[in-house]
Amino acid sequence: MKLIVADYLAALLAWILFYALRKYILHEMSEGISFFLLGSAVMIATFWLLLYTLIGQYRDIFRKSRVKEITNLAQISFLGAIIIFFALLLDDEGVENYRSYYKTISTYFLLHFLITGIFRTITITSIKKLIRQGKISFNTLIVGSNANAREVYLELEKNNRHLGLKILGYLHVFQAIETLFVNELKNLGYYQKLPELIKKHNIEEVIIAIEPSEHKKIEEILGLMEGENVRISILPDLYQILLGSVKVNHLFGTPLIEIKQNLMPVWQEVLKRVIDVVASALFLLIFFPVYAMIAAMVKLSSPGPVFYKQERIGKHGKPFYIYKFRSMFIDAEKLGPSLSSDYDPRITSWGRFMRKVRLDELPQFWNVIIGDMSLVGPRPERQFFIDQIVKIAPHYKHLHRVRPGITSLGQVKYGYASSVDEMVRRLKFDILYIENMSLAMDFRVMLYTIKIIVEGRGK
Repeated sequence: MKLIVADYLAALLAWILFYALRKYILHEMSEGISFFLLGSAVMIATFWLLLYTLIGQYRDIFRKSRVKEITNLAQISFLGAIIIFFALLLDDEGVENYRSYYKTISTYFLLHFLITGIFRTITITSIKKLIRQGKISFNTLIVGSNANAREVYLELEKNNRHLGLKILGYLHVFQAIETLFVNELKNLGYYQKLPELIKKHNIEEVIIAIEPSEHKKIEEILGLMEGENVRISILPDLYQILLGSVKVNHLFGTPLIEIKQNLMPVWQEVLKRVIDVVASALFLLIFFPVYAMIAAMVKLSSPGPVFYKQERIGKHGKPFYIYKFRSMFIDAEKLGPSLSSDYDPRITSWGRFMRKVRLDELPQFWNVIIGDMSLVGPRPERQFFIDQIVKIAPHYKHLHRVRPGITSLGQVKYGYASSVDEMVRRLKFDILYIENMSLAMDFRVMLYTIKIIVEGRGK
């Protein structure tokens, strides 16, 4: 809240000073300037807050670096000044030539950058002071009890005054309990208690400090924390450092791999949702006759309803009903849940064609509009199959960090899965999508989906 107030006041002051200097830049003061100033000052300050929010400036404000903030602020100030210039100052009647334009935009950019930079530096410094005094702290757990874990603990304790980490204890990972921490840190038990301890002690940070070669164990630990709102860091090995995958966070005195919590910038998240809703609504309106024709064909192909709904698991593990055009005979799953295959006798002749060109998925645009799904995202599965997948691949839960999609990278690269083993093999493509989420990636997946539909390579 302090940073938001500081940014708002800085934006107001910069705009007011800019107009005070404007008469010297343009050698006159336009009529009605006072009225314009009163109305525009609040609007401009609000614009800056919105811009900062969309770019993600108010994420993780307690761990900001003053030097990095000034660098980022210079870039954002330039972007915002350009937007304001074209929106409000380009048609300024007092401007006589292009030199005046350059002076106008340069003056505003410098004023905003300098004033906001001063306000932010003061605010962040005051926050860091509270951290050093222990008034702001972050409850932390260390997972591991070997020499590596102790080394990480000592490094963090040495820098703890600046980090604000309040290390509550450690958890054992392997059955052979070592006692390296016995006189330094509290033993909180076995690592499988992680979810319980996170809730009980309001944990905000977890550091996994076991051998990086223990991939399966690390995967299991990450699976336990899936869905928990905590920062996660992992101790890397020399090979990962040499590959350049390890970035030293300015908060830590030891190199750690931080698990990315925010998959996309805020502005991309907002724009992705806007595109989902607008594109889905337009598609439903434009292709309404196609929907009517498909519905008629479904009705003629076999007895039963036109639409079929089925419970699937969505974002954050929340169940929802997915809608499809019915492609199977009625009571196709009277013996229990089962996956379809290439020559599944339960599929109608018209249903087989719909699946090849993905027409059966068209009702899911309604799921997108109501917020259950996105245009692009991992395909949602039923809880029955998720329970089987998680036994083989616990990291499947990672997919629940995002909205499921009508199409996905896993679907276009691998296709429909007809068994749990195939679902697990397809999983790597969906994980790859999540770790590289962007609007550009969504666009490529949609283009590839159109290519598959045109070629009739669906199943």
